[in-house]
Amino acid sequence: MRGKSLFGVTIELARDRRHAFKGSFQARTVAGAVVSEMRASSYRVNRTEADIARIAGDSLCIGLQVKGSGLLDAGRDRLHNVRGGDITINYSDLPYDAIPGDEADFHYKMLKIPVDYEVMLGQPADDLFATRYAENTAISRPFRALFDALNADRGRLIDPARDVAHIARLAMAVRGRLSPAMPEVRAALRTGLCYAAQEIMMRKKSWQHLTPAAVAKELGISLRQLHVVFEGAELSFSRTLSAMRIEEARRLLLALPALPVTQTAYGCGFDSLATFYRVFASTYGMTPGEARVADMPPA
Repeated sequence: MRGKSLFGVTIELARDRRHAFKGSFQARTVAGAVVSEMRASSYRVNRTEADIARIAGDSLCIGLQVKGSGLLDAGRDRLHNVRGGDITINYSDLPYDAIPGDEADFHYKMLKIPVDYEVMLGQPADDLFATRYAENTAISRPFRALFDALNADRGRLIDPARDVAHIARLAMAVRGRLSPAMPEVRAALRTGLCYAAQEIMMRKKSWQHLTPAAVAKELGISLRQLHVVFEGAELSFSRTLSAMRIEEARRLLLALPALPVTQTAYGCGFDSLATFYRVFASTYGMTPGEARVADMPPA
């Protein structure tokens, strides 16, 4: 009904809607940052001076409004319309008031990064009032891809500590505190582009003729830039794509026992059975048929 000590905010729910309230919250840490996700019935939330005094955060907050809409009031006539898909960036210990725009449920993700002036290259963050991020074509896609990677399964991350530092620097660049031309920000952009490339590869991994050139074209960068982007990754472009395909093939082999191996191989983007068997054996130490038997539940 009303909370003041959960997350350092004050929440209010209209009395006539309390009986139908539902919600879930989860959080985990990634290299010192807190990744959280909330799905709930619509309610009003604000962070007051009293809330800040009670539970200080001293963090840079990056939030994604996945679903839902409303107004974000940061005071001093700073009022923003926030809709599904919008990103907000702010310092944790400044007041704000978030007012839901309708009765629909909402879905929200947030990355909370402790202020570290070495990570933020000596630039202050404690006056960054809450605001909706204005899209910037040079930064938007890598920024969102890096945010998605940090919010996804932790197994996807190349280097968690580095990735957290990189998204903090991109956020500071978005808010005008760091220049996109700085070497550290350019490195952060390359990491974001690597994750953006992997998103494309994951989505199109079943295409037998998916090439680095096709991915580079969709990202709007040169082929040379794409290869530079993958220099900081654990695997090259071709090995990353092969790993995605073989993982999907194994999943299908176990989920669909009647599906022929040939159909599985070609359906996952391999252009030859010989290549499929070789990659499968080097990855899992057994043939596709042996993998099915090994994972088959007892009679």
